[in-house]
Amino acid sequence: MLRTSLLLLAAGSSSRLGQPKQLLRYEGQTLLRRAAETAVAAAAGGLVVVVTGALHDELLPELTGLPLTVVRCAEWARGMGASLKAGLAALEQSGEEPAAVTVLLCDQPHVTPALLRQLGATHTATGQPIVASEYDGVRGVPVLFAAEALPLLRALPDGAGAGQLLRQHPQLVATVAFPAGRIDVDTPAQYAALLAESAAALPPNKS
Repeated sequence: MLRTSLLLLAAGSSSRLGQPKQLLRYEGQTLLRRAAETAVAAAAGGLVVVVTGALHDELLPELTGLPLTVVRCAEWARGMGASLKAGLAALEQSGEEPAAVTVLLCDQPHVTPALLRQLGATHTATGQPIVASEYDGVRGVPVLFAAEALPLLRALPDGAGAGQLLRQHPQLVATVAFPAGRIDVDTPAQYAALLAESAAALPPNKS
């Protein structure tokens, strides 16, 4: 199995939402805890790094008991590129030399360990150095960067995200279909829709 490290980015202030999205509850867990457990389950012995920023102290209790490393990005306000580089620096300081690094966010609640493993399997099958999730015609996160693609991540401007690399280097990218990736939580309306979807999926109460 491909030895993959995982970077879970949770540094933002959720300005569009008006409250910390990392601490929103969904199906009995916060989005952060759900994403962290998913990353740990998919890691297969690789290192899991959670990058915090605006809410470092508030988020730490949600990560208690999980085998992962937490690093605070002091430059979180500069953008996702700053968080990515903080996470990569933490990997380097650990001495970890993964065959690949997978980047995920905590606001896509339908990400599963199976999806994250499929990114690695697709890299192995295709040899492509980047494997992105694809939804609604867009290539995005979660996204795997093989070792040979990590210099591209390290060179990202602080204000740019992984999506910029996917657009700049389409010839390097394989994809995995992830239709539920279109569901994320950036606004109160999106969170309400997520809860409504979850409630609609519950079996009827026969009491």
